[in-house]
Amino acid sequence: MPADTTARSRSSAPRAHGAGFVLDVRSLGRAPGSMRELRRTVITTERLGLDLVGVPVGAEVELDLRMQSVSEGVLVTGTFDAPVTGECSRCLEQFTDTVQLSLTELFAYPDSATDQTADDDEVYRMRDDLIDLEPLVVDQLGLELPLQPLCSPDCQGLCPECGVRMAIAGSDHGHEILDPRWAGLAKFAPGSPGSGSPDKGAATGNHPTDTARNSTEEN
Repeated sequence: MPADTTARSRSSAPRAHGAGFVLDVRSLGRAPGSMRELRRTVITTERLGLDLVGVPVGAEVELDLRMQSVSEGVLVTGTFDAPVTGECSRCLEQFTDTVQLSLTELFAYPDSATDQTADDDEVYRMRDDLIDLEPLVVDQLGLELPLQPLCSPDCQGLCPECGVRMAIAGSDHGHEILDPRWAGLAKFAPGSPGSGSPDKGAATGNHPTDTARNSTEEN
């Protein structure tokens, strides 16, 4: 997996306030049951995804979220919708698609029991009343996107002999493959050089050698 798709630490500090995937939850408060809904369009500044398929730079990502205070932190639920671009693992052609993630994750308060007892890679954490969704999104994309993406479910890939895309080659595309065990016999095919096929003179019985022998016998 390339550097731009490596999962970020769940306990890393959020980026500057105002960044697309960073949520400010100060207005939510910490009273359990407090809830706030948020819809936001984020323009990606880096590629998110896997080697062959991912959300490209400059893509418009739609976030539809609900943030709810609970005793240990803020529970974030909602959806992430984004376009993806990729390279087909069969025919190597570029393709476009969309991806939707269903998000449900707890972001632990600092110094909460969850924060103090969970390892860094076991829980996402808040910092300074800010929640950074990007590590969660990166992790979820890694699970949702296919390691071997296809431009279409019935992609036929490439011709193993000439490399042409089978989608454009036509139904009659094919290659005559000679079994290598019989390749040595090809030179004996009728009409091939050195095949030993009788020439015209031999066919009529007038080969020069035969003519000379007949003349000697007559004398």
